[in-house]
Amino acid sequence: ITKSTSNMPVRIPAPRRSETITFGCAGVAFFAPFYMMMPGAEERVARQTLKWAPKWERNITFFKSPVERSIQKVTPPIARTVQRVEHRLPLEKVAKRADSRIKKNLDLLGVQHS
Repeated sequence: ITKSTSNMPVRIPAPRRSETITFGCAGVAFFAPFYMMMPGAEERVARQTLKWAPKWERNITFFKSPVERSIQKVTPPIARTVQRVEHRLPLEKVAKRADSRIKKNLDLLGVQHS
């Protein structure tokens, strides 16, 4: 009996840009607290801020006006949509029910509430 084994290497596809960004953000979010707990972290962050802040401020001007224009275009339709959705949703009724359920449960537990 012969076994058919493939000598082809396993090919892992290259990550998409969104995957790379997601993994990068997850790594930063995970390691940032540990980095800030290390001794001398505040001094290192302050030093890097002094070094990079002027460069960021110079480069942000490239994005500032296009972003402001696009936000001004998008704001009115979004505001109208939010108003339409707010009128359709029974938010006040839901909030009152949730409040009464919480108070009832606190009464059952014998906890003082306002």
